[in-house]
Amino acid sequence: MSSIAVIDYGMGNLHSVAKALEHVQPGVEVRVTADPALVRSADRVLLPGVGAIRDCMAEIRRLGVDAEVREAIASGKPFLGICVGYQALMQFSEENKGVDCLGEFEGRVNFFGNDLKDADGERLKVPHMGWNTVEQTIDHPLWANIDNGSRFYFVHSYYVKAAQSELVAATCNYGVDFDVAIARDNVFAVQFHPEKSQKVGLQLLQNFLNWDGRP
Repeated sequence: MSSIAVIDYGMGNLHSVAKALEHVQPGVEVRVTADPALVRSADRVLLPGVGAIRDCMAEIRRLGVDAEVREAIASGKPFLGICVGYQALMQFSEENKGVDCLGEFEGRVNFFGNDLKDADGERLKVPHMGWNTVEQTIDHPLWANIDNGSRFYFVHSYYVKAAQSELVAATCNYGVDFDVAIARDNVFAVQFHPEKSQKVGLQLLQNFLNWDGRP
């Protein structure tokens, strides 16, 4: 039986993610855990996250999840980051007056700003909350059966700008262009919430469960 470890450090939308995974692949063993042994032995690893990055990173380090993430990535098994779990993979976030992140990818997490406007000069609300169009920039197994330009569900006030454009898997615009997905080897991470994105989000999770970790 295939198994997936959803890393629990107290800051993720764990119930929704676990239920979505069980829905798309009945019989999959979903382990919601921070136990290093259970994470290590799982076939796939998912790092979720909601809330302030300062609190997330504090718990990640306190529980030793940082070491679990690095080990999982180095192992070559399929790894998926979602929302703050995506931002945590970057080097640094502006949130909470500046927080050092895991540094698995070169890049920063920036604030949308208090005077964000669209192309017509209309003020945009922050956080960016709701559905938005995602433009795929590379072919990848996790985009299988998902049309380019599909809409996914977002909730965030900070956005990622990756330093290595060749690793960006998708972009979005909300007053500014930003990177909503990144891919390297066995790692794929997204800003949006696939578990809240209905058909296309469930398809992405299905693709993750079918993925062998190769680009």
